[in-house]
Amino acid sequence: MSDVVVSCRHVTRVYDEGTVPVHALAGVDFEVHSGEWTSLAGPSGSGKSTLLHVIGGLDRASSGIVEVDGQRLNELSETELSDLRLHKIGFVFQAYNLIPVLTAAENVEFILQLQGVDAAERHERARVLLERLGLGSLGDRRPGELSGGQQQRVSLARAIIADPVLLLADEPSANLDSATTRELLNLLRQINEEHNMTMITATHDPIVIGYVKRHVMMRDGVIESDEFGSKAPKADGSVAIS
Repeated sequence: MSDVVVSCRHVTRVYDEGTVPVHALAGVDFEVHSGEWTSLAGPSGSGKSTLLHVIGGLDRASSGIVEVDGQRLNELSETELSDLRLHKIGFVFQAYNLIPVLTAAENVEFILQLQGVDAAERHERARVLLERLGLGSLGDRRPGELSGGQQQRVSLARAIIADPVLLLADEPSANLDSATTRELLNLLRQINEEHNMTMITATHDPIVIGYVKRHVMMRDGVIESDEFGSKAPKADGSVAIS
């Protein structure tokens, strides 16, 4: 059985909203194997976020083939895409995207609620995960009562609570200071290493890039380079999540 979690073949994304079509992706060939943590880097407009959104089923490719965990996204209906995102893909966004009227614990539980998990089980799973992410005393606070770093940890907890096949993070450090960024990255590293979770991070932050072992550089909608190697510092001050 193949260990390829993400496969993109000749993928394009063209936006025709203006007078001149914008080729956000211009023929991308890309694979990510089980357990890899890959960074998509490049200047603004390089296509890294577009590629992440196409892989996550938040946007559709104009042409080419995108597969996630063996499912061909261009053959799925909107309902089927939603089901794939719900059960197999976790998302971490730079804007956190937490529901402001829900508590931290309720935000984390929300995915499990959509999956039909029993209330008692989802309460316990959220409680345990928030505790392990250093948020055990903050479960009853709403997003507006949390710092940016705390909100991003809640967002991360929500993304991984259902043990997805793939974790996608779009500029996860954009609103964080360098110390908080490193705390988040230590958590992401533990998730990757201890749970063998496949992860793709779109970023221009050199701190983030330094933690990741596979670096894909994009420019003008194409992959310019794809290299393995890490200059990442050792994780320190991190907390166990398993």
